[in-house]
Amino acid sequence: MPEASIGSRLKENWKCILACTLVSMSPFQYGLDFGLIGSSLQAMPGFLKVFGHKDPTTPIGYNISPGRQQLISSLMTLGAFISSSSAGFFAMKIGRKTCLWMACTLCCVSNVVMMTTINMSGLYAGRFLIGIANGWFMTFSQLYIQESSPARYRGMFISIFQFWTSIGSLIGTIVDNFTAPILDRRSYIIPLGIIYIVPAFLAIGLFFIPESPRWLLGVGKDDKARKSLLWLRPHKDGVEEELAEMQATILADKELEKSANLWDVVRDPVDRRRTLLAIGAISTQAASGAMFMIAYGTYFFEMAHVGNAFQNSCILTAVGVIAIIINSSIISKFGRRRVFLMVGMAFCGVTQLVVACVYDTSPNTSKTGKIIVAMSVLYIMGYNGMVATYAWLAGGEIPSQRLRSYTFGIAASIGFAGAWLATFTAPYFINPDALGWGPKYGYIWAPSCFVTVAWVYFFLPEIKNRTLEEIDEMFATKLPARKFRKYVCTGRLVPDEKMKVAKKSTEEAVWSNEKAAAEAIVYVE
Repeated sequence: MPEASIGSRLKENWKCILACTLVSMSPFQYGLDFGLIGSSLQAMPGFLKVFGHKDPTTPIGYNISPGRQQLISSLMTLGAFISSSSAGFFAMKIGRKTCLWMACTLCCVSNVVMMTTINMSGLYAGRFLIGIANGWFMTFSQLYIQESSPARYRGMFISIFQFWTSIGSLIGTIVDNFTAPILDRRSYIIPLGIIYIVPAFLAIGLFFIPESPRWLLGVGKDDKARKSLLWLRPHKDGVEEELAEMQATILADKELEKSANLWDVVRDPVDRRRTLLAIGAISTQAASGAMFMIAYGTYFFEMAHVGNAFQNSCILTAVGVIAIIINSSIISKFGRRRVFLMVGMAFCGVTQLVVACVYDTSPNTSKTGKIIVAMSVLYIMGYNGMVATYAWLAGGEIPSQRLRSYTFGIAASIGFAGAWLATFTAPYFINPDALGWGPKYGYIWAPSCFVTVAWVYFFLPEIKNRTLEEIDEMFATKLPARKFRKYVCTGRLVPDEKMKVAKKSTEEAVWSNEKAAAEAIVYVE
């Protein structure tokens, strides 16, 4: 397709791009948290004077106990795990936009707690609350993007989603780099102040974009769903067909099972498969060892005597942003399963193995330090460019429409649980007050990456550029993973014995849309 044609298509879809880009800013908070608090603050003398202790044996003269380090970093992911677990209920009842407003409010409240407290219990409470907010941000924003964007651009929007995560981490590490020399509470109070920016901007912007059309159809608000889709799509003549397809699937699901509940995600074999695949896809992020590199990057560099820890973290995060930008330009053109997730996970495993082996052989030397920085840069390129984006993308596309809120919420929560486990256990391995492994921690995560490569090869299907309705059909026919890429859809959304129900639902949807077509055209004009 000529470049001009691509540019023209993007220009036509400017409203949808605007809405999805706004919502995709949600993970900025998640990345910012890791850049500001999870990694850099724990290497700041000004922060450690309040929440740590003096330790003349460390390069900065201060340290923090492994227990406190565990809780500061892991309570955020624990909160995200809990909020993602409850996401299905909230998303089904009150919609995606209202849930994002809830996240904005709680994010600001939790930051007030963290900025004003000087005791550990207050800091722990703030970390846990901001974790709940971040879990909502990550879950509900992806639901909105998956349900509102055209199949052609869904990969691009999820790539932008990951871009904001990396931008948040980059801004956090840069700000910390400039405030780290301040030797009092201002060193971390100033960085915490920027947490308010995106929630305030997002909360205002949500007033100007429509709710997810699929959610509106699911709760019986057909007229609002039509208006939402008319706002999101550039050509009104294709809206009725897309709306009919959505409505047919939703009506068929309602006929097949009158209500969706949490147990449905594992009761039916097809839904159970989709749930396990979504969980596995999102969990590849935790399996990559990224929490080790992201949550404790600055502290890791500091204790390993690897140059200027804050500058190294800035370089590392900046490279990650570049990888995301490159990824966003190719994500809609190439497959996701083999080329990216498999190669990316293998790349992450090899780089972590090299880091562990080099440090194990020649610790605390200048040459070893340079190799660790170089391998860390390569690792973040592999993770951001090949793993992170596609993990969330696959995890969001795979769930069925009827159970999307429940399935994606469970998958995201288990993904956060894996991240929590990684951040909670890492201090035992890297902190000099505990095992003091430092870079040798890579010995743990390299095998994890290689096992994940095998899982992706055998089980994760390729669903590039497929509509959500086509994905429903392919799972309903019980295709093995290797046959998804070349399968030609026939429009049959359910197995043969259930086709009569789907046909009836389709006829009802088309009749309803034809009846309201004139009204919809008047609305557009």
